[in-house]
Formats: sequence, structure tokens, C-alpha cells
Amino acid sequence: MDPLTKLDKATAQYRETEEAHKDARTEAVIAVVDALRSGETPTEVTRRSPFTAAYVRQIARKNGIEPAKPGPKKEQTA
Repeated sequence: MDPLTKLDKATAQYRETEEAHKDARTEAVIAVVDALRSGETPTEVTRRSPFTAAYVRQIARKNGIEPAKPGPKKEQTA
């Protein structure tokens, strides 16, 4: 296959998968917001998401989720 044909094919594949990646990212952001609103900790949400802690905080603030108040942490049961 000549280089330009190979480039054309690679570009077409990139453009096809780019939309799927955007859709998956949107779904991941929605899932992060849902998890935080349901009371999951930012640490656990970050651990399970494809995003950094800083980006999870940014997502939270953009969606009206305030930081947790300082104080004793709720105990987790085993």
C-alpha cells in the first residue's frame, strides 16, 4: 500500500473512532457526577474513573457539587 493511501485509511479510522471516544468520555463524566451525587467519595470515584483527582474535582464543581465539609470521616463498614 502506498504511503498516502495508508495515511488516508488511518485518517478515516481516526475520525471514525474520535466520535466514539467523545461519547465514551461524556458517559464517563456523567457517571462521575452520578457517583459523587450518590455519596461516593471523590477518592473512590477517582480510583475507578479514567480521570485525575484534579479533573474529578473540576467536574464536581462544574456540576454544583461542593467539597465535603471538614470533620470526621464517616466510617466504612466491612
